[in-house]
This record gives sequence, structure tokens and C-alpha cells, in this order.
Amino acid sequence: MSDFVRSLRLWFAPQRVSEEGETPDYRFSLANERTFLAWLRTALALIGGGFAVDQFLPDLAWGVRAGMALGLLGAGVLCALRAVNHWVRCERAMRRGEDLPVSRFPTVLSLVVAVVAVAMVVVVLFGWEGR
Repeated sequence: MSDFVRSLRLWFAPQRVSEEGETPDYRFSLANERTFLAWLRTALALIGGGFAVDQFLPDLAWGVRAGMALGLLGAGVLCALRAVNHWVRCERAMRRGEDLPVSRFPTVLSLVVAVVAVAMVVVVLFGWEGR
């Protein structure tokens, strides 16, 4: 079974993580949980931003508005899914005494948010209107 499928199964049965390795210092597990919650707060903020763009910019051209809203909503969904995956991967690594996993996801998320932010700057400066 691939490592991804094994991790995916642990999303729905986190008690099985304790079957691997040794129990880490509880402070590290709690820090991992706080990081998970921070990712979820970020996901909620992105989703809220996507809805705000869609609902509060009705004069913006539909394609631009929908593109920015969908970019933020998609980033929020990916962020929420990545949060639980990252939590499981880190918990397993700590229990096994391995290095914590690295990820390109924060870079990708930052780029998506930056692209939407630049689009918003253009909208504010030039006031694109849908006709």
C-alpha cells in the first residue's frame, strides 16, 4: 500500500497513528495540533475571501470576479485538505523519530494568494466593471 493511501486512511482513524513508533513528547504533538488549527484558520479565511469577492464585487466583470473567487475558494479547499495530511505526516514522523516532512504547498498557496492579490490591486487601481 502506498504511503499516501496509508496516510489517507489515518485521516479517518487517527488513533491508529499510535500504533507506530514511540509516543513523542506531548508538547510536540500539541504543537502539531496547533499548526493544524492554524492551517484550518487559513483555509477558512481563504474561503471567506472567495465568497467576499464573489458577493461584494458585483460590478466587476464576471470572468475576473469568478476567477478570483474560485482561486481563493480552491486555495481554501486545498489548504483544509493539506492541513489534515500534514498533521498525520508530522505525527507519524515524530513517532518514528524521523525528520519532519517538507512540502512545497506553502509556496504554492502563497503564489495563488499573491496572484489574486495582484488582480485585486489592478481592480482597485483601474476599476474594471462588468458590462
